[in-house]
Amino acid sequence: MDELRIKAASELGVSVQSLSDVSHLIGAAWGLGGLILTEADLGPEFFQLRSGLAGELFQKLTNYGIRTALILSDFAAHGERFAELAHEHARHPLIRFVRTEAEALAWLGASASP
Repeated sequence: MDELRIKAASELGVSVQSLSDVSHLIGAAWGLGGLILTEADLGPEFFQLRSGLAGELFQKLTNYGIRTALILSDFAAHGERFAELAHEHARHPLIRFVRTEAEALAWLGASASP
């Protein structure tokens, strides 16, 4: 895993609780082969789509080309709209919702391969 440089946000000492945290996450994840975000790394505002936090985070991750796997065991636990968002990202080249760490590592590892 080290050669791919896949790190979890918790390993980088960052989380996303508000819009101001997005730039800190981008800076910490810059140059990695993949980033893993868990539910614990994301504040309640992230799951309230009207807040714009998820959209801002996804836009920045996409702009900077940071492959990111979001681990959530139940996409629908945060509402129907959030489940739709997760479904929409099923084939996204940079941002994927997955259910387990193993899925995250498999997708990020495959994504980082030539």
